[in-house]
Amino acid sequence: MSKPRAWRSPEKIRKCRPRPVTDAPFEIPDSKVGQLDALLHGTGVLELVDVELARRPGPKGLPVRTVLVGLLLSLHYHRSASLADVCRVLLDELRAPARGWLGVPDPDSLDAHGRHAFTRCVYRSFDRLTTALDPFRCDRRSRLPADEATVVASAWEDTDAERVRRRAVLQEISDRLVLVTVRLAHRRGLFKGWRGDIGVGTTPVPAWHHEPSEHRGLASVEITAGWHYCGGSDEGIFGHSATLLVAASRRHPVGHPQAGERVSRHPQLVLGLVLDSPGKRIGPNAIHALTALAPFGFPTGILASDRAYTDQVSTHFAQPARRLGYQLVLDYKRENRGIQGTHEGALLVDGSLACPAMPTALAQATFDLSDKAVRGIDDDTVLREQIAAREPYYLRLKESADERGAIRLQCPASGPSPAVACPRFNQVHQIPAPRPATVDLTNRRATAAHTAAKPTVPIPQAERLRALPKQELPRICQKPTITVRPGDLGKRDKFRQDRHYLHPSWQDAYRPERANIEGANGRLKSHGINIADPSKRLAHGRVAQTILLALMVCSANLQMLFSWDQTTGTAANGDLVSVIAELTETVPASITANGLSPPQPPTMVRTST
Repeated sequence: MSKPRAWRSPEKIRKCRPRPVTDAPFEIPDSKVGQLDALLHGTGVLELVDVELARRPGPKGLPVRTVLVGLLLSLHYHRSASLADVCRVLLDELRAPARGWLGVPDPDSLDAHGRHAFTRCVYRSFDRLTTALDPFRCDRRSRLPADEATVVASAWEDTDAERVRRRAVLQEISDRLVLVTVRLAHRRGLFKGWRGDIGVGTTPVPAWHHEPSEHRGLASVEITAGWHYCGGSDEGIFGHSATLLVAASRRHPVGHPQAGERVSRHPQLVLGLVLDSPGKRIGPNAIHALTALAPFGFPTGILASDRAYTDQVSTHFAQPARRLGYQLVLDYKRENRGIQGTHEGALLVDGSLACPAMPTALAQATFDLSDKAVRGIDDDTVLREQIAAREPYYLRLKESADERGAIRLQCPASGPSPAVACPRFNQVHQIPAPRPATVDLTNRRATAAHTAAKPTVPIPQAERLRALPKQELPRICQKPTITVRPGDLGKRDKFRQDRHYLHPSWQDAYRPERANIEGANGRLKSHGINIADPSKRLAHGRVAQTILLALMVCSANLQMLFSWDQTTGTAANGDLVSVIAELTETVPASITANGLSPPQPPTMVRTST
């Protein structure tokens, strides 16, 4: 067997070999430094930081702005929020103009001791920021005794005015870092046609440090961390919990020309982020993130959440979400499916009020139904038919929510177009029997509107023979309409939702929106910016973790916008650079964050040929 020609020529062999990686450090373009610096100024975070650091004595040291820009650069190029990587970026990968903007010394003039001194400046600058925002500063490098750690953890829960203020400032910084990317997409017109559908979920953020040791009586270095249990898992993850909002979209219903397709096409950005201890303030954290979106003027559509939010007290989640204008689409645990309670005589069946005489087989069609059966409803013909047969028995909306959040519902047998034929309703309200009429059987609409084509409410045989007194009937049967106010259902009010459970309209809303939130979790925990990898955010303490996680989500959103432009080719209103420049122009002109003025945002220069 003869050898290939390329094997015989050493010169060709040398060209086929991969070239070795150069030892020279990578150089970051000045334009990228300017973009991220302008983006940071557009958030307004530096002004908040300046106010907090102005109260601290001593020299200012390295500006916090330099560290935050370094973190954004490290996340963009190295997918890491480690301060060690920030030091390498600032010293070895910046060009001279960018170093001048950020106040970084020339690395050629530094020996090993000088480089070490600069890294200490970076660490101290970030420590100044976290100390100024920490409600209770403690030793964050060692494991405290359990009793001391309890005192520190209580500072994140108490109502002391100064501690509440610091927690609010920290959350404001986190909100601004995330929402600046939402503002970018909004100004570029990428949310045009979006109906305001949002998926909300809670995801674990693992901690690098070990959990508390009971036999040694020591707490974890991450004092406010705890055990996060994902749905269906018996093994917990030690760390914090992150509440995420994701821009989602429902599907077109059956019968639509684009049935099964998304109603709107837009980048599925993370719209909100709140970091907290696992199991605490699940509902209020979601409401805070939704409230932070209100100034954008987005439409309010469907809010789909997992079962962790269904268990929240209605005053913590359901009622505030409805006051903001959202329609809730919920799922239930196995033991909560079926008949969940009553109100004014009406049955609460899987979150919707229904006729008290709904057949038991239909009302309890989902009783003790497994999660596997719920997911496989497309393959269960009997269950689909039972869900469809429920539809006529549900109370119908007569008046939408008023300023108090109260709605009016009416009996399905009332109105000019009743959905069912009810002998009890006809007897109580003295409805005369309909006159005989000729029906065109070829007209589907006329056939469906006829009384004989509608289901008849099953009335007990004894009541058919002898009608009950009106005062003994359920309230909904005495008068055809009822008022449902927030909290009227008591503890069961948390189960009430705005789509009929497992109905095709529910599936067209819940399934794609839950897929959106899980898809966002997958992108945030991918091989790129992996928030599930604690080695990429090693700084100690909840303040540091909150800031680093917000920066990671901000960088991930920027990457999503870049990928959206590449994959869709959408003609947005302006490019990313021009919109970032516009954001900077909205900030007061006297920007001297921590003593350094920002560079001019990059400009697009067009040349004629």
